[in-house]
Amino acid sequence: MKNNTLNLLLIFVFVLGFLGFNSLYVVTEGNKGIVTRFGKVVRDSEAHLNIVNPGLHFKMPFVDRVKSLDVRIQTISSSADRFVTSEKKDVIIDSYVKWQISDPATYYLTTAGGNKTQAEELLRRRINNSLRSQIGRLTIHEIVSGRNNHNDDASVEDNDFDSVDVAVASQSKRDEVMQNALKDIGASAKSLGIKIVDVRIKQINLPPEVSNSIYQRMRAERDAVAKLHRSQGRKEAEAIKAHADREVVVKIAEAERQARTLRGEGDAEATRIYATAYKQNPKLFEFLRSMDAYKNAMTSGKDTLVLDPNSEFFKYFNDINGALK
Repeated sequence: MKNNTLNLLLIFVFVLGFLGFNSLYVVTEGNKGIVTRFGKVVRDSEAHLNIVNPGLHFKMPFVDRVKSLDVRIQTISSSADRFVTSEKKDVIIDSYVKWQISDPATYYLTTAGGNKTQAEELLRRRINNSLRSQIGRLTIHEIVSGRNNHNDDASVEDNDFDSVDVAVASQSKRDEVMQNALKDIGASAKSLGIKIVDVRIKQINLPPEVSNSIYQRMRAERDAVAKLHRSQGRKEAEAIKAHADREVVVKIAEAERQARTLRGEGDAEATRIYATAYKQNPKLFEFLRSMDAYKNAMTSGKDTLVLDPNSEFFKYFNDINGALK
């Protein structure tokens, strides 16, 4: 009898614990909970959806279900897509959006029970439409450079501009596009119970066919500049070469003139020395001149001279005084 009572007590405790366990649920931090009963959302006394805050809560076991909604800031990274500018030219833009659930009840009802995939798909469409509208009013130059066309020719050094005017003139068109898109999407996202925190353009590219044509044009422009510099360099090189050649001719002529002058002065000095030496001892001078002539005529030792022995050339051979026979 006691064993039966104990078994019943254990079964009762087990059932009570099981029911208690299924009657409790926890909503973690950063989430909101929505309770459904028999597939329908539980509402409060004013027919509003009952939003459950983070913490430990009770529910009817086996009947109630809890849908947890992440209310933290989340990111949607859109794939790169083509947009058409005001010039009817294509650009490829990659963007992302930061969003957050602001009204869990509205979000739950408009996204088929808090379906995150459906919510992100709706946001992507609206983001794409807003950016397409913004990009369609700009030129490629404005999108890439980030400034207005009329600001490119303006001088920020003008004394009529103060620092505030310059800052306004320098406002980035990309920032303007992102701010306008943030306003547009933010207004429409409220109907989904979503708050748009930020809209950012990550990257702006041109299609491959447009990029290739731009690269070819840039290459042609750089080639033209290079050819201009090379032609100017050749012109300056020719001028420098002509100047150097002229300087060489002038210096060579001057050197030759000085050389002729020095040779003339040397010859005159040699003649003067010879004349002075001859006046001092004409016989000795004549004798030495004859000895030099003998030496120069008979350097190899095998020379043959066909001369009259009584000629003047051999006068010192016959007589040391140079008397001819």
